[in-house]
Amino acid sequence: MSVTFSSPYVEATQEGRIAVLTLNRPEKRNAVCDALIEDVNRFVHSLHESARKREVDAVVLRGAGGHFCAGLDLAEHKDRPPFDGVKHSMFWHDTLERLEFGPVPVVAALHGGVIGGGLEIATSAHVRVADETAFFQLPEGRRGIYVGGGASVRVQKIIGFDRMREMMLTGRKYDAQDGLRMGLCHYVVPKGDAYAKALELAHDIAGNAEMSNYMMINALPRIADIDRNSGFFTEALAAAMSQTSEDAKKGIEAFLKKQAIRFDKK
Repeated sequence: MSVTFSSPYVEATQEGRIAVLTLNRPEKRNAVCDALIEDVNRFVHSLHESARKREVDAVVLRGAGGHFCAGLDLAEHKDRPPFDGVKHSMFWHDTLERLEFGPVPVVAALHGGVIGGGLEIATSAHVRVADETAFFQLPEGRRGIYVGGGASVRVQKIIGFDRMREMMLTGRKYDAQDGLRMGLCHYVVPKGDAYAKALELAHDIAGNAEMSNYMMINALPRIADIDRNSGFFTEALAAAMSQTSEDAKKGIEAFLKKQAIRFDKK
């Protein structure tokens, strides 16, 4: 299964060993219809195989047109029976969990609206770069609905339930600098520069040791969800595994010799 493909809703390409996933529905501000999230799921599944073969070391996630993503396509949602709604949300959860707890780091390039489900997708990325046009919003309360793509867990973990509650109750828009202060993004760059910065960061991150990257994106968030003593023990296991790897030996040797090293070079 190739990590590169094109559909009416997404485009998955590759630059070297960086995969680029573009939400490609600009005429709808990249609103997420069922077919679009199914294509993201297809990409995530292919990513696991490509990463296993060391064909991909990092991912950049972006949106085409003037916005990253305007959230759920409500035209599809309005006639969904309750149980179908449960299954729909669970499909989102499965897709974004596989992205967040996947084999390689994901860097999101954000611009324009990062709204509702778009914010749920963005916060499944490990590093988030916003340009100065980006704004963040959870307007579900104004639509008579509730978040369903994982925000209650993922966004709430980042900004806290109190701030998330305020976002949902008021539908307030937070600009890029607000997002930076809140942790919704990690970098703010000039208009139009988010993708270039995200790609630069993805290349830098891809140069880390494979196991170190894997532990940072898979062990750390799990440690945050368990009790203190279990967290210490899990950290010890992660440290022992990474520090005894062949990459660790090469990294320590390069450090002692004051040499730079990239682990993605074969």
